[in-house]
Amino acid sequence: MGLFRLLFWVAVIFAAIWIWRRFISKAKPTRPTEDAAAPMVRCENCGVHIPKTQALSQDQRWYCSQKHLEQGPHTGDR
Repeated sequence: MGLFRLLFWVAVIFAAIWIWRRFISKAKPTRPTEDAAAPMVRCENCGVHIPKTQALSQDQRWYCSQKHLEQGPHTGDR
């Protein structure tokens, strides 16, 4: 009867540890990974690629700064 009691408590302890680890692993807050790619657009003036959320748009064209937006698309003679 003593061996059965020992095996019972060992099983209970392992089960408690297993449940605790599962609970802890699910409780961690999930953050977006840094590897997640943000949509990128190309500046019509200088050609630099920047995140779409930081770009300025005019007439379905994207620019990296207010200065480049005011200058407009690059014409090749600069």
